[in-house]
Amino acid sequence: MENSIDAPIVAVTVYPAQARVTRQARTTLEAGDRVVEIGPLPMGLDGDSIRVSGRGPATVLGVDLALRRQAAPSDEAVGAVREERRRLAEESSEIDDTETVLRQRLTFLTSLGERATGAYARALATGATGTDSVSAFTTTMGAELTEVLAAIRGLQRRRTEVTERIAALDRRLGDLSGKRQPDARYAVVSLAVSAAGAVELDLSYQVPGAGWRSTYDVRLVGEALQVTWFGLVEQRTGEDWPECELALSTARTSGVAAIPELQPWYLDPLLPPPPPRTFAAYGGPPGAMPPPSPGMAAPMAAAAMMDDAFEGAAPVQLAQARVEEGAVAATYRPARPVAVPADGTTARATIAVFDLAARLDHVTAPARSTDVHLRAVVANSSTHTLPAGQASVFHEADFVSRTDLTTWAPGEELELALGLDDRVRVERELTRRTATKATLGSARRREVEYRTTIGNYTGRPVRITVLDQMPVSRHDGIQVRETVLEPAPAERTDLGVLTWRFTLPEGQQHVLRLGYRVETAKGIELSGWRE
Repeated sequence: MENSIDAPIVAVTVYPAQARVTRQARTTLEAGDRVVEIGPLPMGLDGDSIRVSGRGPATVLGVDLALRRQAAPSDEAVGAVREERRRLAEESSEIDDTETVLRQRLTFLTSLGERATGAYARALATGATGTDSVSAFTTTMGAELTEVLAAIRGLQRRRTEVTERIAALDRRLGDLSGKRQPDARYAVVSLAVSAAGAVELDLSYQVPGAGWRSTYDVRLVGEALQVTWFGLVEQRTGEDWPECELALSTARTSGVAAIPELQPWYLDPLLPPPPPRTFAAYGGPPGAMPPPSPGMAAPMAAAAMMDDAFEGAAPVQLAQARVEEGAVAATYRPARPVAVPADGTTARATIAVFDLAARLDHVTAPARSTDVHLRAVVANSSTHTLPAGQASVFHEADFVSRTDLTTWAPGEELELALGLDDRVRVERELTRRTATKATLGSARRREVEYRTTIGNYTGRPVRITVLDQMPVSRHDGIQVRETVLEPAPAERTDLGVLTWRFTLPEGQQHVLRLGYRVETAKGIELSGWRE
């Protein structure tokens, strides 16, 4: 016999591109062979991944998946609703017709009264009629008009009622004709129960349409970085995950695991391409804050008292996930249960918070931009391998920028861009420019010189890295010669990149001079020149 039992979700392990869901069912069974049914389960679950374990006097004989299709509503039910709606639509049309007649009658009575008013006025003036006749006419007209107006109001009330009933039937018809309960899968578990008693079953299965990704808060405090690692979970599996034990795993699951094998690497002579193929004719074969107002004095005083109460208090701590290290992956279990709906809403859990020592410097490339970037060179001294993700960068409490982190292993050193620093100022000035015209049999010469000034207004000494460049010739008829280079750079590459590194005291300036000459031979037009 089959026994359908409730099995709520108690745990979910989320991988980067799927998830393993665990449900737990508890029931009491009599001795003998028994079959229990657990569901509904998502239609998209991986049938090969389903597993059952448990506790109690029972042995699992097998697990099958059964598809339960929901029946569509009967034609009789749909027909009855449509017939009732047709009848109400006819009633609405009758109401419209009756109101049209009544409004025509209202127009006739109003016009008749207007014409009779002048006639009775002239008759009273000549004595042809008396006031009794006038009074009788006005009484009759008033009664007629009152009856017509009351009838119109009654029709309007009926129309409102009929319209609301039609709308309700339309909704009912939509429920019957366009919607039905979704199909679902059920796990059918066969058990051999040795003795009557309580049995607890754990059912787990893999589902696609779920995953998690990493984001970070990187906060610069002095010359140290505080890194807060968050896991963002999203899922569209077809079932909501309630507040339960949620685990985030870095394991990259795949359908098939195989050790790569190398195939022979052959070298052959290059054969000429085949002649172009001709095609037949058509048919043939295809080929800052304001000052407080007086009314704010009391709240500000209360806030000051609150500040005094918290003076010296310890900062609020962030709960961190418990980590379980495996051979090739790690699993993180957040400190609190997390609910994740199936509509793609993002749920966030704090994984870890840790501090890293940083070497800070400022980097600028005046040939491109006079902006100065704050850079940190940081070694991952934590035990965590940090997945790639976007990081929000803060200087103390101020948000300054976003940057992308690549996968960061323990002990690995990484450069982080921490935003622009306007307190270090750079000016690059073209101080000399000459150019000669090409004459018969002579070369053409261009010569430029730049002066770059770097000023430090941060309030402390800073390390500066300045990048500049000279053009590089790729032709024998184009010669590039250095004319001025003060001071000498710390590094220079074959591609013309020059690097200066120095420490600049607070309030001081440092000047760099760079000049070069480009000579082009006769008959050569220069491409790629810029100033």
